[in-house]
Order: sequence, then structure tokens, then C-alpha cells
Amino acid sequence: MTAHHKMDKADSRNRLDDMAQGLVGSPMDRPDGPLKVSGQATYAHEWDVPDMLYGVLVRATISKGRVTDVASGDLIGTSGVRAVITDDRLLRRPAQGGADEAPPQGAKQVDYFGQPIALVVAETFERARHGANILNVSYEAEGNAAFDPEADDTDTDLPEDDQLDQGDLDQAMADAAFSVDQVYRTPGHNSAAMEPHCAIASWDGDKLTLRGSYQMLNFNINELADALHIVPDNIRMLSPYVGGGFGSKLGISPEAVSAALAAKDIGQPVCVALTRPQVFETTMRRSETRQHVRLACGDDGVLTGIGHECLVSNLPGESFYEPVTQATHFMYGGEHRRLGIEVARVNRTCGGSVRAPGEAVGMQVLENAMDELAEAAGIDPVELRKRNVPDRHPEQDIPYSSRRFVEALDEGARIFEWDKRNKKPGSLREGDWLIGHGMAGAARVNILSEAKARVTLLADGSALVETDMTDIGTGTYAILTQIAGEMLGLPADKVDTKLGDSDFPRGPGSGGSWGAASAGSAVFLACEDIRKAIAKTLGMDEADLPLADGSAGRGDAARPISEILDGEPISAIGHIEPGQTLEEMQQATYGSYFAEVAVNAVTGETRVKRMLGVFGAGRILNEKTATSQCYGGMIWGIGSALTEELVFDNRDGHIVNHDLAEYHIPVNLDVPQIEVVLLKERDEWASPIQAKGIGELGICGAAAAVTNAIYNATGIRVRDYPATLDKLVADLPGD
Repeated sequence: MTAHHKMDKADSRNRLDDMAQGLVGSPMDRPDGPLKVSGQATYAHEWDVPDMLYGVLVRATISKGRVTDVASGDLIGTSGVRAVITDDRLLRRPAQGGADEAPPQGAKQVDYFGQPIALVVAETFERARHGANILNVSYEAEGNAAFDPEADDTDTDLPEDDQLDQGDLDQAMADAAFSVDQVYRTPGHNSAAMEPHCAIASWDGDKLTLRGSYQMLNFNINELADALHIVPDNIRMLSPYVGGGFGSKLGISPEAVSAALAAKDIGQPVCVALTRPQVFETTMRRSETRQHVRLACGDDGVLTGIGHECLVSNLPGESFYEPVTQATHFMYGGEHRRLGIEVARVNRTCGGSVRAPGEAVGMQVLENAMDELAEAAGIDPVELRKRNVPDRHPEQDIPYSSRRFVEALDEGARIFEWDKRNKKPGSLREGDWLIGHGMAGAARVNILSEAKARVTLLADGSALVETDMTDIGTGTYAILTQIAGEMLGLPADKVDTKLGDSDFPRGPGSGGSWGAASAGSAVFLACEDIRKAIAKTLGMDEADLPLADGSAGRGDAARPISEILDGEPISAIGHIEPGQTLEEMQQATYGSYFAEVAVNAVTGETRVKRMLGVFGAGRILNEKTATSQCYGGMIWGIGSALTEELVFDNRDGHIVNHDLAEYHIPVNLDVPQIEVVLLKERDEWASPIQAKGIGELGICGAAAAVTNAIYNATGIRVRDYPATLDKLVADLPGD
């Protein structure tokens, strides 16, 4: 049986509150945790596949042009090399998240430095790597490559759907009592997940099994089938454990297609794992941005105008562009509005979704500008934001669903003791250290995605949950176990959740912060159908059915579920689809950040001393995993503020710092004690379980709290991220 529900109206039943099992919302440990820490969880590179060969991708050493010759004949048969794959189906770059079709193919056409152009396969990884390093490749280079997004001769285009000109912003700026008119820049970022990309392909006749590290099997299987020119039914993809993704594993990447082609050609399984430099070069980068922000307000601090115009970049022909203004459209009021995105076409590695695309860089700049406006108007930064929370969407004139932004501001200010902060920039010093305090708002759009999950109540009274949804370290195994246990009255150890197998019902995939609410709603619906079947057997309404501790009924009348089933399992598929609620209500998650920093008055070194995040994201399904996600986002925010940037060589577009030695992310000593507070919230418009996404919210504006605190400490505004010491030291007071 299938329980299908389209989210066309609010669901205010709050059924999970009625169950009273205490599983949902609790900080339950991850069921997969012991497997991971003991090494028993099988990641993509760890599958034991007999007779497996190893492939290493060959990277292009030109930025634009064509491969004219690959001297494979000199290599095959020497040093254990079995094959050199140059098939026209090889990918030039990864698929964008949710593409559902193959990305550009034909690796002989080179679009960027480092692009995969061939695969060398050998009996060992070391021999394949050696073969890839010495393979002789000839090129015909084109001389009109573009590397600098801001160069005058770089081609650009204006996506029609991302241009807004409402009212008269120029006049609002001219009439404003206080205004901000500044340009900010953020560098590119790489996901750099702990687990590098890997795929192991093996064929049985026309049937392909691909074991890999991917986030969205529901789309990936179709992308892979399209690339290989076969039907999806002939593919099984397995990704039970994924060691981080952050967007880099949303779509299939070159390793998947090359492994499949090589395995078919040679007749043996082939493993292709990317090195760390290859991860940087061949997976998605977050685009760098140039953001021109204009804010206008009256004497009361209420915004009359807001402008946010952004330059981003991507390869020619790529439809994706960083949606920088995504939250600016709904975050604050202001009648006169001009928002737009311009896309520069450059021969750099492909731009795509990196954790919280749009808000991760757009919110931090908007929140910097709001801090500057608060300073200009002489209004407390928390108060300024509260005065500009609109009653309805300022552009679409639709209401908001649940929104706890003001509460997050007030609660954060109370806990952080914001009223005791240093209020005069550069006035608080402890020895060589200048002390500053800053804050910022947080927002991230909320999305419900189509999802299916199968729940089976087995004859012994235990439950099985199955969906191709993945767990990329976010806690999917835990929350789906909790929802099923809550609905069916079972302890967590009586629920077995299986994920990451394309043979299971199609889930929503891990991305966009929609996974938990979407997959969780599918499990909820399936369990609701199972409850109805049990209630019918007992002759009662499902809403009145008490299930607890593996039994149905109350007191002496309670019967074990296994007895009620009488040897016959009950199975149901839950199917959730987005509906009118996404159109009728502006749905988002909100929060606030507060940070204290110390800046060395001599060297410009910045240390974050403490940081607080307060977030409202609908029903919290697991307190521990949600808090962990916020920790991760805020730590990334610290990195974005202080250290993290992709550096490109504008002579040929290659990434200079394509490893974790030179791509600087925060380490243990860079991160202070972080405090996360999760506000109680239910959003009946978001999903049947009143939950919204939280995985990306923690990063959306976090960097701004740090750089606003740097200004408070030093009086120096850093508008060109990251705030490295060279951008501070010249204007510091020194001794």
C-alpha cells in the first residue's frame, strides 16, 4: 500500500507530539556511529571487490582547446597498465545537483585547466598513477580563454529570472537620512569533504553495479544511465555511507562514468578514486562574488531601499550560477529594491552548489552592510534588524510561514549579554589584543522535495525502513529511525534503517537542507498507513491507537504487535510531494550569531574567543545531530571570515592551492567553544512533520558576525574576504 500526500495545505495535527514516545527530538546517538568509529561502515573505496583494477584520471594541462592525440600505445602493456580510456562519453565536468541527466561529455574538448581527459587503468593504484603521469598528450590550444571574472573583456550575461527593479532605488538613496553604498568581495570555496570522491564499477552482462560516494541517488542513477547510453533499470548504485559532501557529490562526477566505461571495456571491476588535487579541480567550486550593496533608511532606521547586485562566474554554457541574492529578496523590508546577478563566463573549474549556495556568501555580505548601516544611523545592530522585519514578502506580497527571527535575535542578545558589549570600535584592549563584539542574522530558504520510503513492520514486531536517501554525516540513519520508532511505538533498537541503495524507493537525496523533512515525512506517512492497518484489525480509529514498547492497546488490554501480526508483516510506502504551501507562503529558517574576537594590535592575527548561534528551524528531529550541523556551519563561517579562499592563477586559470596544505580551513585551535541554541518551533506549512531544513542554516551569515566583531575591535572594515592579517596590519595601532 502507498500513502501519497501532496503538501497543498497546512498540516497542524502535530502527530509526532501526540505519540509521546520521546524518540523524536531527543539527542539520540547515531545508530551508525559505532560502525563508523570501529571501521565497520563501508565507504566507497573500502568495498572488497574481487579482481579489481585501479584507474587514475589524466588532467588537461591547457585551459581551452582540444586534445589531438593520446599516445596510449606506448603505455598499454608496460608497467602493469591495462588500458587507457578515451571514450567520447567521458565527462568534462560533474553534473549539477538535481540535473537528472548527463553533464557535458566528450573530454577531447578542454574547457579548463585540470579537466579530466582520459583514464589510465592498471593492476595497482601506484602503477595507474605512474601511467597517468607519463602519458603523452598532444593539444591544440585556443588563445581566447578567459580567467578573470572582473576583466573588461570577459563575456557576461544577465539571467532574466534574477533581475528585479522595484520602485526607485536611486531616489531612495538620495533621500535617505542614512545610507550604505559599498562593494564587497568573497573568494571561491571548495567543498573538500573528508572522503575524496570514489567509484567502483562492476558489470554482470548488461547490469552495472556502481559503488560510490554520492548524495542524490534518485538523480544520480539517471545521470549515469544517460551518460553511458543505457537504461536506468540496468544500474544499481550503492552509497550506504558518504564521508561528507557539502554539494560536491550532488551529481555524478567523472570518476563514475570513467570507472563504468573502463570496467565494461576490460571485463573486470575498476576503482577510480580522486586525489585531493583532483577533487579541487574536477568537482564543484563555489563561485567568487563581487557584491554591490546599497541600503537606505530614514531617521528611524527603517529601510526605504535595498540594492544587492552581484557578479559571479561559471564555465560557458553552464546554467547554474550562485544565487547570491536568494535571502535578500525576503529578509528585510524596503519599498525600493534593485537586485540582480551577472554571470561572467570563465575557463575555471566548474561552479556549482557548495553548502548553502546563495546565502552562505550573500547573507554574510548583507549582514556586513546592515552593521555598517547601524553604525551610520547610531542604532543598535540588533534593534536595527528588528525594525526591518517585514510583515509580508516585500516583493511577492505573500505571508511568511513560522518565522522566529526576532526571537533568535532577542534570545541571542540575552545569552551573549550583548548589552555589556564594547560599543566604541577600537576602545577595548587586553595587552596586545584588541577585543570586539559582533552579530549577524541568519536565513536560509526552506524546500520540501518529493520523497518515497518503505516501512515494513515485521512479524517479530521490529521495523525495517528502506529508502535510497543518503546519510552524508548529517544523521539520516538516526532521524528516520526515530520517526519510525515514534510512530510505531518501538524502541530505536527495534528499527533497522537501510539507506543508499537505488533499489529502494526514491528518496529526496541529501542536499539543499530538504533531506530530513522530506524523507522524514515519507517515513511518517508510511507509518501512518501501518497504524491504520493495525487500528482496523483492532476495530478502532488510528488517531486513538496507542502503540508503545512494542505493544498496542492500554493496560491489561495491550497486545504485543507480533501477536497482532500473526506472522504476516505489514508494509507501506510513504510518498510526499511539495504542493501549494511552497507557493502560498514564504518558507525559510532563521537565526542569529554573536561573536567575540581578539585582534593582535601588532600582527593583525584574529582569534575568535567565543561564538553563539540561535536558530529556529521548525521541529528539531534530533537535538544532537541538529546541533552538530550548526556547529559545522558556524565553523565554516569562521573559515570563510578568516582563512578560506580558492586562489586562481590568471595566466591559465589553474587553482594554485588545490590541497588542504594551502587551502586553509579552521583547525582545532582556530575554533572556540561554540554554543548553539535551538528554538522550539513547529511549521505546519513546511511538512506533515512540521520540520524544516537546518543543515545549511548554520553557515548563512556566520562569517559576518566575525568580521563585524573585527570592526568593533579595530575600527577597520574588511570588505574583501577573508580577513587575513595583511588586510588589517597597516591600520592597526601597534604598540
